[in-house]
Amino acid sequence: MSSLNSVLAQCRELAFQAGVEIMRYYRRDASVTFKSDSSPLTEADSASHHFLVKKLPALLDGVPVISEESLEPGAHSTEGKPRFWLVDPLDGTKEFVKGTNEFTVNIALIEDSQPVLGVVHAPALGLTYFAAKSLGAWRESSGQAAIPIATRPADLSHITVVASKDHAGPMVAALLARLSEPALQSMGSSLKFCLVAEGRADLYLRDLPTMEWDTAAAQCVAETAGGSVCTLDGRPLAYGKPDLRNPAVIATGDPQLDWAALIAT
Repeated sequence: MSSLNSVLAQCRELAFQAGVEIMRYYRRDASVTFKSDSSPLTEADSASHHFLVKKLPALLDGVPVISEESLEPGAHSTEGKPRFWLVDPLDGTKEFVKGTNEFTVNIALIEDSQPVLGVVHAPALGLTYFAAKSLGAWRESSGQAAIPIATRPADLSHITVVASKDHAGPMVAALLARLSEPALQSMGSSLKFCLVAEGRADLYLRDLPTMEWDTAAAQCVAETAGGSVCTLDGRPLAYGKPDLRNPAVIATGDPQLDWAALIAT
């Protein structure tokens, strides 16, 4: 069986190639349709999906691929699958459509309900975050060597909060009201978790729904860099839930930060 380090390197390359597929359609009037949940779907989503579901199975024999864009009956079922790939071929489709550059390819390997490997690639930014448990977390920019990343200690007098541009949620406003002179960063897609992972922000609260493929890869990066990604009852965010739907989650960089007190109502 391939070592985790080798699999991570191959995942980075596949994420990059999926990004190439996506960029063929970027800012070129790619057609947009809407799924049953009203979320947008573009030709770029489909191109990245088809590439990844074709290539990922070769990395680890017998490990199935669960992709957001898989349409086959039972394609999103994790029953009897203690180990599986979890993929969002284009996370941040709204950002893609708006042309903000803040969209990603997310690839995660799930083992026993937890992400043990994650790659978050932002093709329009030339930026990749990647991690594997026990191996470390890194940030790589185009043309530069990858550098290790780590979260930072929190300073309650200068907390930086990351929020979604489109889905901040009501608890975020309440959190900001509790903080002394907070800084707020807005970001699209799973890059929000990565800001916490690399020590540019302290906390990301998401109290509106997400799906497992939205969070898994970036969770691995954030946790491996020294942070935590938990549900609001303090439990690590787990994977393989029957409907793949996440509850409210909070990512923090400093394990000593009493985030529960900050969001208490």
